[in-house]
Amino acid sequence: MPEIFEPAKLGPLTLRNRIIKAATFEGRTPDALVSDDLIEFHRAVAAGGAAMTTVAYCAVAPEGRTERRQIYMRPEAAPGLAKLAEVVHAEGAAISAQIGHAGPVADARSNGAPALAASRRLSPLTGRFIQQATEDDIARITAAHADAAELAADSGFDAVELHFGHNYLVSSFLSPKLNKRRDGWGGSVANRAKIARQIAEAVRTRVGDRIAVTAKLNMEDGVRGGLTIDDSLQVARLLESDGHLDALQLTAGSSLLNPMYLFRGEAPVKEFADAFPQPLRTGLRLFGRFFLHSYPYQPGYLQESAKLFRRELSMPLILLGGITDYAAMSRAMDDGFDFVAMGRALLMEPDLVKRIEQDKSTVSQCIHCNRCMPTIYRRTRCVLVES
Repeated sequence: MPEIFEPAKLGPLTLRNRIIKAATFEGRTPDALVSDDLIEFHRAVAAGGAAMTTVAYCAVAPEGRTERRQIYMRPEAAPGLAKLAEVVHAEGAAISAQIGHAGPVADARSNGAPALAASRRLSPLTGRFIQQATEDDIARITAAHADAAELAADSGFDAVELHFGHNYLVSSFLSPKLNKRRDGWGGSVANRAKIARQIAEAVRTRVGDRIAVTAKLNMEDGVRGGLTIDDSLQVARLLESDGHLDALQLTAGSSLLNPMYLFRGEAPVKEFADAFPQPLRTGLRLFGRFFLHSYPYQPGYLQESAKLFRRELSMPLILLGGITDYAAMSRAMDDGFDFVAMGRALLMEPDLVKRIEQDKSTVSQCIHCNRCMPTIYRRTRCVLVES
């Protein structure tokens, strides 16, 4: 069993341990550019012992943002990204950019541009129609991923994480519920996986071995008719056979249709409602429980599903979900996972990794109330501590 606190290889990188700060949208980029607040957020995580911190989320195109204040990768973003990378490196950690296109999860009203998906449909988030991505859109967005990865590498980043999960654009192609196409991008798993495969190839071709390239992949969408584990295993095998990725981070749930399937724990319906103006506020208070379902929290809650992928794949895998103490990390290593990713616990305690290394009995204080989730609209933080 590998030791969690020993150095480990991730593609061309050597990380100081096997713990990665998962991508959690920071809500700290009011001008769609790196801010001092964003830099301090990631500096604290790096100083707190994580091997690599992930900047989330960096859209590859303006219409690919979930809302207009998110970073989108363009030359104007480079100076801030370079400063951010420099500060994180000074704390001894590596830095990754989660890049992708929000697709149907994008806010067309906020972005001033139509949202895109595998197929046309009405958005439950905005009440507007999402447009079907054309062949030209697919080619443009594929190239934009390569451009974004190159910009990250040129800015001093050590890795990029391709967002293939949560029913963002690529994930909408993977999902039979969202992909009703009858062309070469729909139907079979192989067809639905084409966009993920060509994006991974385009990114690897552009950056070579300058940086690590990982992808976040849904194991299942958690909605009836969505991506299943069996289909996702086929996608994962195809991605592994192509050889363009250094690791897969396994996730679940749909930001469009069932967001709590990833997070588990309490569903903060009231807090989400309070984050929106009227009439959305009243609508969420009345009907939010039908969208924000509650799922029981338990340590390592995605591990049993992820073990199916570990048995089938030889490539490095990153385990996400309920990894908050040394015992959970050790179980992940026992089951053959190469890295673990932590999210909510580091919002509350950015120094948690260092304290676990110093004392293996350290217990996270995160209570999985999920009240951090609605803060993404104003500045992501744990509401139980001052920040």
